[in-house]
Amino acid sequence: MTQSYLMTIDGQAAPTSQTIPVLNPATEQVVAQAPDCSRDQLEAAVTAARRAFPAWKATPYADRQAALRAIAGVLMDNAEELKAILTSEQGKTHGDALGEIQAAAWWIGVVAEQILPETVNDAMPGQRSVTRHVPLGVVGAIVPWNFPVLLAIWKIGPALLAGNTLVLKPSPFTPLSILRLGELLRPILPPGVLNIVCGGDALGPWMTEHPGIDKISFTGSTATGRRVMASAAANLKRLTLELGGNDAAIVLPDADVDAIAEPLFWAAFANSGQVCVAAKRIYVHDSLYDRLSAALAKIAADVKLGDGAEQGTRLGPVQNRAQYERVKGLIKDSQDAGHRFLAGGDVPDEAGYFVPITIVDNPPESARVVQEEAFGPVLPLLRYSDVDDAVARANACEYGLGGSVWSSNHDHAAEIAARLETGTVWINSAQGLTPFAAFAGHKQSGLGVENGLEGLLEFTVPQTIHLVRKDT
Repeated sequence: MTQSYLMTIDGQAAPTSQTIPVLNPATEQVVAQAPDCSRDQLEAAVTAARRAFPAWKATPYADRQAALRAIAGVLMDNAEELKAILTSEQGKTHGDALGEIQAAAWWIGVVAEQILPETVNDAMPGQRSVTRHVPLGVVGAIVPWNFPVLLAIWKIGPALLAGNTLVLKPSPFTPLSILRLGELLRPILPPGVLNIVCGGDALGPWMTEHPGIDKISFTGSTATGRRVMASAAANLKRLTLELGGNDAAIVLPDADVDAIAEPLFWAAFANSGQVCVAAKRIYVHDSLYDRLSAALAKIAADVKLGDGAEQGTRLGPVQNRAQYERVKGLIKDSQDAGHRFLAGGDVPDEAGYFVPITIVDNPPESARVVQEEAFGPVLPLLRYSDVDDAVARANACEYGLGGSVWSSNHDHAAEIAARLETGTVWINSAQGLTPFAAFAGHKQSGLGVENGLEGLLEFTVPQTIHLVRKDT
């Protein structure tokens, strides 16, 4: 018998007449029924959020900070339960799921310490001008399936701290952990401040076009982001769009292969490659290519792929069938093109969306596996002989989310990093996102900023107050 979960609207449980089955991607078995929100229920959630907004906006800043710290406490107090739910719906290992819950708790605790600035502007004698940052109103938050809890917290924390209220929609593939978190937070937050809705393909567009929602914060694919932007244009919604990436890693000729092989492997394959800032193309200098390719292939052979709930598993399945078929299609395209595989290359026909770690040996730059974002455990390893050529190839991409440079010469690596056309660049590491630093995409990788003070300000609008003092 599967468990059922309920939405949270206006601080109360909100049952639905229709449900959506949620599958465990390791077994393809239904683990729970999730609610399928009706249009009337979305209307109720938006109405509740609008009704709660004036009081939440007027709540002292210190009290809103305390609410975020309380959310962090709920996450930590219920980490074991949420871990098990997350593994069952997303497929990642228990260790990675627990790490996500703990990271979410730490993250929102850090956000709680942020302070919205006030700026005293230059003014004429006898005048005063101050710019402050005020909340927007109701935020619609749309969360993806790869890190459902952490990426929800990226939106919940700054939106609530800034004084907004929220209607949050998790992915229908991974709604359970967020629905459960919504239940746990009902005693913590005033009714209507955080509403959790869940539904199928219609719900997202209903939110993006809804006139009662003032901002959309969306994380997902670039193709969907374009549709969100078009839908939100009707009433000039504010937007934050964190979209796709095809991050390039450049391994310089002075890199220490023994030191970088392991971190570079996990830069590409953590969470089975289902990370927006995973290293999705690795350019390796000719002088290191053979050694590094052999080292990466050996690590791949030693990593256990399996059910995230089983002890010893390091990598779980691809999360859903649509993505599984897409990743298989990229592998087949390389097979049909005659590309050589350093690891993987064959996807077994068995239960679960399992794709073996696959490393493609120096495919042409025009290959689909190079040009397209796999978002799965498939990686092209690419040779280069001239660093300028590697930089040019890395930049010849519609995406600009992240990138990395690997070298023993930090100054030279920093020079190369500055030439990459991406929002974030790491040196001798990757995927190290932090609540302290702005995270933004260049080109087709997004619009706006998440994290850091800049990310908090995304949930506000400036208001400048001018005062003219009369002579006394």
